[in-house]
Amino acid sequence: MDRNLFDDTMSTKTPKTTNRTTDSFYRRLREWFTVFLPRQRGASPHTITSCRHTWNMLLGYVAETRGVPLSKITFTVLDRACVIGFLDHTRDTRGWTAATYNQRPACIRSFFTYAATAEPTLAMHLVDLSGIPQLKAPVTPTIRYLTTTAITALLATPDPTTKKGLRDQFFMILMYDLAGRDAEMLALTPADIDTKRLTVDLIGKGSKPRRPPITTETAAHYRRYTAALHANPEPGQPLFYTVHAHRKTTMSDDNVARFLRQHAAEARKTCPDIPENVHPHMLRH
Repeated sequence: MDRNLFDDTMSTKTPKTTNRTTDSFYRRLREWFTVFLPRQRGASPHTITSCRHTWNMLLGYVAETRGVPLSKITFTVLDRACVIGFLDHTRDTRGWTAATYNQRPACIRSFFTYAATAEPTLAMHLVDLSGIPQLKAPVTPTIRYLTTTAITALLATPDPTTKKGLRDQFFMILMYDLAGRDAEMLALTPADIDTKRLTVDLIGKGSKPRRPPITTETAAHYRRYTAALHANPEPGQPLFYTVHAHRKTTMSDDNVARFLRQHAAEARKTCPDIPENVHPHMLRH
């Protein structure tokens, strides 16, 4: 489900298609990502990245659980039952919050709205998806911050002698120091951090830039991190990444939530201050 199916599907080597309906689906999806979102809607880079992750997961779900090859996916295949099945399956396996869950169908409907506007005969598919209900957030109060003791235990949990542990630890340290959002963190490149001036260039909500400071300790962690994972950085390469088909791609917010839960569960064994439901925003607060 984490394979970079969208990039494979949307590349110049598009899968051989069998009919005009499939051609139309991939053509409209390519237009939505390359023209509508960045140029007409003016969507931010992390919004486009989030949408790309959603479509990666949806196409992967269809291919893996429904046995439909990528080359045969059409608008008709992605009906209401298919999308609801995808949302429920992925929520169960990834532990989505209500907010994350509700973002996914909104992204999918946005594409279908664009496709129906460009090609009115596709409007029936949009109508089929319009009735997917949103997930209600739990009304029970949750802990919205971590104590200093809990933060210390959490940051000490990853093993920095491994690349994955070093990545997870530095992500949490930087997020805590900056009080940044996970989307801001995932949009960073190595060039955005200035260890001499001790500043970081972030792109926040509404594409608004800001330049918060970092501590000398965080700068030292940055140098250790980049020495191990960015020895030869390329321009525009994501600071935090995962590897798909031997290519470095921006790490997803789902991945952040997953490793944070894993480290929190481990740290909770020795630190009872850590609550059961730890999410990225707690590091900000």
